[in-house]
Amino acid sequence: MRKNNQTIDNSELLIDTIVSSIEEKKGTNISILDLRSIEGTVSEYFVICEGNSKPHISALNDFILENVRAKLKVKPFHKEGQQNMEWVLIDYSSVIVHIFNNESRNFYNLEKLWEDAKITFIESSKQEVPNLNVYE
Repeated sequence: MRKNNQTIDNSELLIDTIVSSIEEKKGTNISILDLRSIEGTVSEYFVICEGNSKPHISALNDFILENVRAKLKVKPFHKEGQQNMEWVLIDYSSVIVHIFNNESRNFYNLEKLWEDAKITFIESSKQEVPNLNVYE
């Protein structure tokens, strides 16, 4: 199903707000997966990033939720992982945010799983971490 231009514009504004929130709270290794050309996907985009500790992941989660609600008046459709803070998912329907710790990010490797997507890496957020295979 093709989305109309208004949905795409709203998704892009949502992505910009999410990415700027991640950058402001020093989230690392940000990538954006454009899933629109893949048939049967659950969302149009994934935004993926890392936090370096459970408190950092919690801060990223909270700040994204606060900023998106304050700036765009949008609440998530669904949230998961707020208890263990190893992989947090925030579902805004057209955009799904994944906040990982490094170990979980490498294990699940969503960029590899969704390698047919157009992937954009935010170079300014890239952190040199041993065994980070999402940039290979």
